Amino acid sequence: MRVSSYIFICLAFIGLASYAQKPTTTKAQPVYHDKPYWQDYSIKYYAKSGNAKLIEAASDRNGNIKIFSSAGLLHAHDGQFLYPGSLEADKTYRTIGSKNIQGLSSYQNQFVLLDDKAVLSNAWAGKLFNKHDLTKASSFVGGKDFAFLVSDGKSLQLVKDSKTIWKGNLDGDEVISLRYQPSNDTFWILGKKSLSSLSGSKFTKVFEGTDFTAFDTNGKQIIIGTKDGIITLDATTKKQIGSKNQKLPVTEITDVKVIGDKFWFGSVNGAFALRADGKFDYYNGERWLPGNTVTNIAEGPENSVLVLTTEGLGQICFKKMTLHDKAVFYDKQVRSRHIRNGFNASVSRMEKGNLSTGYLSDSDNDGLWTSMYLGGEIFRYAVTKDPEALQNCVESLDAMERLYTVNGIPGFPSRSFERSGYIDQLSDPERWQHSADPEWDWKATTSSDEVIGHIFAFGAMAELIQEPVIKKRAITLIDTLMSHIIKNDMYLIDYNGKPTQWGRWNPEYVNAFPINVGDRKLNSSNIVAMLQTAYHFTKKEKYKQKAFELMTKHGYYENLMRPMSIIGKAPEDADDHSKHMSDGWNHSDDEMYFVGYWGLYRYALNDTLKAAYKKAIIDHWQAERPEKEGAWNIFTALTGTKEFDLNEAAWYLREHPLDLVDWVIMNSHRKDIEKIAPNFRNQTTKEVLPPDERPIQRHNGNMFSLDRKGGNGTSEHSAGDIWLLPYWLGRYLGVISAPEK
Repeated sequence: MRVSSYIFICLAFIGLASYAQKPTTTKAQPVYHDKPYWQDYSIKYYAKSGNAKLIEAASDRNGNIKIFSSAGLLHAHDGQFLYPGSLEADKTYRTIGSKNIQGLSSYQNQFVLLDDKAVLSNAWAGKLFNKHDLTKASSFVGGKDFAFLVSDGKSLQLVKDSKTIWKGNLDGDEVISLRYQPSNDTFWILGKKSLSSLSGSKFTKVFEGTDFTAFDTNGKQIIIGTKDGIITLDATTKKQIGSKNQKLPVTEITDVKVIGDKFWFGSVNGAFALRADGKFDYYNGERWLPGNTVTNIAEGPENSVLVLTTEGLGQICFKKMTLHDKAVFYDKQVRSRHIRNGFNASVSRMEKGNLSTGYLSDSDNDGLWTSMYLGGEIFRYAVTKDPEALQNCVESLDAMERLYTVNGIPGFPSRSFERSGYIDQLSDPERWQHSADPEWDWKATTSSDEVIGHIFAFGAMAELIQEPVIKKRAITLIDTLMSHIIKNDMYLIDYNGKPTQWGRWNPEYVNAFPINVGDRKLNSSNIVAMLQTAYHFTKKEKYKQKAFELMTKHGYYENLMRPMSIIGKAPEDADDHSKHMSDGWNHSDDEMYFVGYWGLYRYALNDTLKAAYKKAIIDHWQAERPEKEGAWNIFTALTGTKEFDLNEAAWYLREHPLDLVDWVIMNSHRKDIEKIAPNFRNQTTKEVLPPDERPIQRHNGNMFSLDRKGGNGTSEHSAGDIWLLPYWLGRYLGVISAPEK
């Protein structure tokens, strides 16, 4: 059915009617107060030789990091965030070279070594030289007043001032780890099948099991790692708490370490930390670690955690930052290596994360990614009036504007442009055409997602940047593009005189889809938003008339208001194109919807429509809530609604990794996530993983994607569209505060 013409005459010429007489009851929206939080990132140090076995890591009060390996002592050299260092032979103390070093630890924030004769150190003026009798000693731990418990795997010896205070062994078991609990002056000894304590001279076996691998205690609990999960004991009663926990990212544990208020776990596939809510922060892949097989975990300097792997050392650092601090960091990332001809671009063909080896690549969506970055910079300028933000806007506008002039087709935006002579090296070479300017080529087949991105950015620019020349350029581009579409019967007409594959808003195309196929709703929503934007800034009646014609005569109002719950697969009797377009949820559609909502809601032709659009936007947001997508939550806030999952939006922004390199990331093996049955939305798990544990994705990606395989460290995404857009939109809308130190 169609909405009656009478209703829309009222909408067009009467406006709000009785709705206007109702008092406004909308309460103030919630605001995220941008206070410092702990941001994690990794500094990696790769081992030079794959032959050396990396055994233990430690740090001292001076910030030095050393590694004990089968090749001797190593030290971490020259690593920075995104610029890995290496593990080099430690030649700091020449006189240690003759020692048969068999272990390394930190005691009172100083390096302590174990050799076949003693526990020794170069700290304390070298006075620590605590002799023992275990020539094959392999592990040790410091206790009170420089007492050390030493083991060779079979025997145990407690020594102080080179005197043996106590000696013993694990009857029928092998010692694999030692810990000291200072609160009650107790040593703990883990065997492969037992846990024992040594308090004074009293040695007690307190727990038995099988396949133990590692353990630690925080004084309240003892957690034992096994080959298939973890066991938690009450440190006072020595009784097991609950059953073995196998709901872990990985169940085969290689190390356990208490650092600060957290238990950290090493495994055969990454490291993870137990949070206060019982869930885990998982560190997997070279975003965090040189290798995934963890051999040791230790406390590092300046609130960091040292995760030693078979391939090198990952230093997980924690730094206090505000979201604004993060925005400043990302701004430098974008400006220093992600601007190509004014476009917001990715860096491609890197060699294992080496930023100096990649190049700025072209994309099908240069216009869209740039529109989204440009939108963020427009909002930044509106908030801060920073001249740097304005200059960024101008440079991206230059690139966007040239998309229209490089091809010689009035009102037609190219996908991209590049210097001539390289078509065979560009993506989709068959789509590229030669410009009249022999120095340049341009990319054809522009799609609807490009167009809605253009209109969003130009509309925001025309509204929020009052500099007359810039404002006029933005409005001219809106008018140029929309005139092309109206002139060509609601199609985008390419160089060959034919509509592009996706640039189609004509009712014959749009309404050919069954009502539950998403493109019918999407294209209706987008074109109404674009026409409204054009009318708002040009005041040309043709745009308003066309918008109402589409809504009244062709059902576009009904299409765009259709609830998201109806969207699904095309019916069996539908045409092949409809079936193909509805084989699963399209997250690019979400991106097009929400970017389009700026013009749909903000430039609504009257308040009655605006109220209706708000319902449609919130209905869509409800469907998206499981993804905790920061941009979609904050775009929803533009309606003034109090409920838009602000906390989840802030979570998205906080949890995004600083490292936006496309590393191999694996999560599908995890035992701590609850997978769900295949479904139309392609949601894989009950709860979405945080952004720093999943593959880097733009807003058109599935936030429930668990893995990224292949191309390890070969490209880097720009933060311009992924992060800066939602942050600065939140700042502009007032739902994210200025930084509060």
